[in-house]
Amino acid sequence: MMIAESVRFALTGVMANKMRSILTTLGILIGIASVIILLAVGAGTSNAIKAQIGKLGTNVLTVSRQTTAGGRAAGGGQAVTGPRSRGTNLTLQDMAALTDPVMAPDVAATAPVVTAQNVTGTYQDATHAVATFVGTTPSYFSISNDTLAAGSYFSDGDASSGTAVAVIGNTVAQDLVGSSVTSAVGQTIALNGQNFVVSGVLAQKGSSGLNDPDDIVVIPYSAAQDKFTGYSPSLASITVQAKSADVMNQAQNEVQMILDARHNVTSANRDYQVRNQAQILTTATTTTATLTILLGAVAGISLLVGGIGVMNIMLVTVTERTREIGIRKAIGASRGSIVSQFLIESLIISLIGGVLGIAAGYIGSAFPLLGTQPEVQWWTVWLSFLVSAAIGLIFGIYPANKAAKLRPIDALRYE
Repeated sequence: MMIAESVRFALTGVMANKMRSILTTLGILIGIASVIILLAVGAGTSNAIKAQIGKLGTNVLTVSRQTTAGGRAAGGGQAVTGPRSRGTNLTLQDMAALTDPVMAPDVAATAPVVTAQNVTGTYQDATHAVATFVGTTPSYFSISNDTLAAGSYFSDGDASSGTAVAVIGNTVAQDLVGSSVTSAVGQTIALNGQNFVVSGVLAQKGSSGLNDPDDIVVIPYSAAQDKFTGYSPSLASITVQAKSADVMNQAQNEVQMILDARHNVTSANRDYQVRNQAQILTTATTTTATLTILLGAVAGISLLVGGIGVMNIMLVTVTERTREIGIRKAIGASRGSIVSQFLIESLIISLIGGVLGIAAGYIGSAFPLLGTQPEVQWWTVWLSFLVSAAIGLIFGIYPANKAAKLRPIDALRYE
């Protein structure tokens, strides 16, 4: 009975000052909406990065031929120069050794990678500056999770003989032949003036906003060496696919053991480096989680400001209704009844702001922000609702307690 009476008094108080209640609710609404939208942006960014890395393959190792070595040492082990890079040779023989089923039982496939910079594709009057230009073997496509939208890959025979064929990404095809990308198959394009026949167009992977995996041209590695890089004994890198994501560490250890023996190096002076795609994914996930927490903290500040606004308005309300409090206490209202009346009033204001803030957060998250599609997570909705309720209780305690402490005689004398 006392609760019902307190709720009635609280609703009466909220409705008696509509504009003030709306403005106070607006502070909570903005804070809750900010929390939901910014956490949704963080979640959307994290999922986009994970999806992008997943498209490149989560069980892929990349062996690069360069590594950073320490500076030249002076006496006493003091380095007197900065870090420097040194090159080494990664050869086709190294790649073949990594497929030894006895020495590397957890390696499923390998592919050589030869790269070239500043390659421009031309078809009739259209030109396109290629972002990623790769010379390799057909196994590269399966390792990189590439699929075809049209045409076919080049063969192992093409890779070894240097046939002038190319598989192009969706972005390259669009820029050269237009929206009908499948029409590029069978056409002859020029890559830095060298003619290549397009054998296939890769299916679209989609851009994360950071890079475009569809802006790529892949040709046989021997053709890349012949026409673009020269017959260097070294590959740019070797792409290695582990048999599953669960044996990534084992595959990496096997790769390092084989190359250490072939290059006569140890873990202390390796002249190559191995990048683990799973580790990159873990690092990216950790980074985006930190970013999400930071965004949530920033939004939480606005929510704190909204809570302070609730307390301020409730203190004003207590002051304005001092005589009413005195009358209620004079006719027998208990201390608990006064506390619950003002506590429920602040709770109602906060919950209304919280519910409207959740709705605003959902609406705001429906639109892309900075190239990222926000993704609202169900736990952020429940958390926001509970936080709005907690704000009403926490920031309403002091005004309610102040009202309950008023002596009836003093309250009735208040002008």
